[in-house]
Amino acid sequence: MSRYAKVVAGLGVVAGALGAGAFNWSFDVADAPEVSANVLAPQFSYRCIDSDIAMPLDNEGEFTVSVWNIYKQQKENWRNALDRFTKGSELVLLQEASLNPDLQDYLDDSEWKVRMANAFKFMNTPAGVMNLSSVNAKKTCAYLAMEPWIRLPKSALISEFALSDGSTLAVVNLHGVNFVFGLEEYEEQLKSLKLVLDRHNGPIILAGDFNTWRQARMDVVNRFAESLGLRDVQLREDQRVKILGKPLDHIYYRGLDLVIAEAPKTDASDHNPIIASFRLQ
Repeated sequence: MSRYAKVVAGLGVVAGALGAGAFNWSFDVADAPEVSANVLAPQFSYRCIDSDIAMPLDNEGEFTVSVWNIYKQQKENWRNALDRFTKGSELVLLQEASLNPDLQDYLDDSEWKVRMANAFKFMNTPAGVMNLSSVNAKKTCAYLAMEPWIRLPKSALISEFALSDGSTLAVVNLHGVNFVFGLEEYEEQLKSLKLVLDRHNGPIILAGDFNTWRQARMDVVNRFAESLGLRDVQLREDQRVKILGKPLDHIYYRGLDLVIAEAPKTDASDHNPIIASFRLQ
């Protein structure tokens, strides 16, 4: 039996709500969460990837994280923007990454260590969240949460990185469930991650596109962050994209000292990135 199910996404529901007309697209959705480290010929394995050698992520006790919804690289200037936003970063967390030939070429020319969650495939092109790091993670696992209306999953990655002080940093790269008015599916997505994070005693970074476009969603995320002892990054420059006055993208952290953080503006995506530097405590 195939590991993938053919899904006709009910985007007509969403498009109709937005007045864009009804349309349907066909996607391949994996039977279980998958993660890959190979960008040129991606072979997705179930759930987790371990690394035998994992050097510390930080450089003399400091490291920088860049977080960006890259909008499936639909804007022509995405490559230059990605270079600019990730210069000096040890870790890059992308949402809506589409592993098309252009992104494959970009990653092949770089020295990034890559981990990607396969949320679904469209035209045989995997799409989902992606981690780029200067060193291999000790372990990376993929998680999926289904969008109830369009029947396509949103993805997340949880990675563990070694730090120079001997501790382990847990990093969550999240793309939050979006197309639903209720909170049940949104809360369930976070609960599945909390089951893992509750067992982690060290520092944590939780970041990504949370789709927090109304206060009720912000309340859910804030309760989730508080339950884990996470703090919201305070931005020196806050150009994050907002809907109904609420920012969609966030970085939360625990067990680290924030050095500086900003969210500069770009026209290379429908989201602006967040760039934050941290110091080990």
